[in-house]
Amino acid sequence: QLQLVESGGGLVQPGGSLRLSCAASGFTLDYYSIGWFRQAPGKEREGVSCISSTGGSTNYADSVKGRFTISRDNAKNTVYLQINSLKPEDTAIYYCAAFWTVQAMCLMSGLGYDYWGQGTQVTVSS
Repeated sequence: QLQLVESGGGLVQPGGSLRLSCAASGFTLDYYSIGWFRQAPGKEREGVSCISSTGGSTNYADSVKGRFTISRDNAKNTVYLQINSLKPEDTAIYYCAAFWTVQAMCLMSGLGYDYWGQGTQVTVSS
């Protein structure tokens, strides 16, 4: 069974940091581009960041540039999202998603993704 499992969320104070992980099981991520998305209560899902299969191409939403860093370790079949300088508006459920491609690209829209994790909650509050 193909699965993506997110972890690393939690409650953190403003200005704090978290590292989210997205681990794949049942398939290898070598030829998959990965995206991180988030959805806050009452808001639409938004693309946060994405990374190509080799890691050579990345994208970030303007709201997180300079604070979030996406990376991947294909040997561990895991993609990471390091989130620093957290703000209350970063509070959301964070999801990772994957789609297969041979191109060195990724997507910030969720429409192109085939596999989704169940999400991990990030809450930023003092």
